[in-house]
This record gives sequence, structure tokens and C-alpha cells, in this order.
Amino acid sequence: DLHVEVPAVRLDELRAAAGEGTAEVAARVEGARERQRERFGDQHSYPVNSAMGPAEVRRHCRLTTEATRLLDRAFERLGLSARALDRVLKVSRTLADLAGSEAISPAHVAEAIQYRALDRRMSCPDGASRERRN
Repeated sequence: DLHVEVPAVRLDELRAAAGEGTAEVAARVEGARERQRERFGDQHSYPVNSAMGPAEVRRHCRLTTEATRLLDRAFERLGLSARALDRVLKVSRTLADLAGSEAISPAHVAEAIQYRALDRRMSCPDGASRERRN
């Protein structure tokens, strides 16, 4: 469900900035996985957000009021299908888990939508939308 464009990094940028270290990233990922294991319990043999069905998405993807407004606007403007909407919600839930947040914020939704938009650009180089067919 994710496509990420990674531009080339200049050597001076690599030398200058110390980003989040491997240990910190690993700890955030493990924390997110633990939240997912707690959320799903024995419901799934592989308890991750991507395995949620539509009913589970509605139950476990609680958005703030502002995040709901953003998602509603994106749904209308981008012409997202119900399936694409669920994918955005699952990715948003994962981003919230990585941030240690119970609620899904506008920032989580915006980031998930960006991944979706990149997916659409890669899938349809002529700019045509495939969302309605998904």
C-alpha cells in the first residue's frame, strides 16, 4: 500500500545532518508492532493493521475531528474509492502507531494521502485516475 519516492541525497547533506538512528527507528517500529498485537489479540494469525477488514478499519481507526475533515476533503477531491479510503485509513493507523498515538491526527492522514498520491502518479503516468477501478 506504500510507494515512497526517495530522491538522491547530496554528500554534504549526508555529512551534515544526523537523523534518527537505527536503534531509535527499531524501537518505534517495535512499539508500533506491540500496539498492533495488543489491538488485535488472537483475532489474526498475523496481527498487523494491513490485515484489517472493513469492519475492523471502522472500529480501530479513530480519527480526530480535524483528521476526519481532511479525509472527507481528500475523498471528494481525489475521487478515492471505498477500497482506497480503507487503505489510507490503515496506513494512517500505522503512522499513528509509530508516533505512539491512539488517535489518528491530520498529520497522519496527510502523510498517508501523500503515499497514495505517489502511487497514483506511478500507476498512471498520463495523469488518469485508477482509484475508481480499485
